[in-house]
Amino acid sequence: MTATALVIGEAVLDVVRADGAPPDERPGGSAVNVAVALARLGRPVRLATAYADDPAGAVIAGQLRAAGVDLAGDPHVLAATPRADAVIDATGAASYSFDIGWRLPALPDRPGGPAHVVHLTSLAPLLAPGADDVLAMAERIAPTTCISYDVNLRPAITGARREVVERVLRTSASATLVKASDEDLVALWPDRSAGESASALLALGPVAVVVTHGAEGASWHACSGADWSTGGVHAEPVEVVDTIGAGDTFSAALLDHLWPLLGPGARARLAALGPKDWSAALRYAGRAAAVTVGRVGADPPTRAELTAATQ
Repeated sequence: MTATALVIGEAVLDVVRADGAPPDERPGGSAVNVAVALARLGRPVRLATAYADDPAGAVIAGQLRAAGVDLAGDPHVLAATPRADAVIDATGAASYSFDIGWRLPALPDRPGGPAHVVHLTSLAPLLAPGADDVLAMAERIAPTTCISYDVNLRPAITGARREVVERVLRTSASATLVKASDEDLVALWPDRSAGESASALLALGPVAVVVTHGAEGASWHACSGADWSTGGVHAEPVEVVDTIGAGDTFSAALLDHLWPLLGPGARARLAALGPKDWSAALRYAGRAAAVTVGRVGADPPTRAELTAATQ
């Protein structure tokens, strides 16, 4: 039986504007980016996403086919494909405006048993009407399935209302592994430090919470019984072109590095990791993200490119 990742979340046509150049249309959306990144790293992956049968949807479908991503269900459940307009500033950082919809497509039973890991990201557990279906599924499969959750908030779409925070907490409680950026944590709890927020998420039940800090690197916060550990790594030096897809690449590479530990029983195996193990995982994910920020758009590395980048 082949170990397969199931990625759940939105698909978006990114329209990128930078340096006065004509708009550049690229397939994107957090779930699409993670699925493509995993596939380029050689991991079998299925994607449960939503877009329309329109020209923008065809662009996204072409990207998925080229990467070798299988669709977990029929994605044509929206009247129009979601769109994000991104403006790149002089530092390479992107600011966004959105026209987004999200539904969870029907997921037929798949022979071969549950996914090796189910990765939930961004709007999947937050944006109606699909969010309720995602939350119910996560809570149903949590006892037997390894769930990875990337908080990846989009306050411009969801706001930072109490309901959004409650949904983040519910999803985190079902997860084995949670990843968030420091900006995500500030949006959730403006009066807390990143470490305090990560500890609050960790207390809900995941084995580990990984926090990315942009150019400052990344940190982990892990718990095994009464034993808690925390630490961090520096970011890889890179000339930033833009930051689109960097966090999604980080998520995919983190799962790729931890792949042998995922699947049934993942909770115990991840709980046994020590500081050296988490440092190695975060450095690997950071190297992958550095490749992505060094080129235009959400363009994650292949296995060969990532190997070359580490030599």
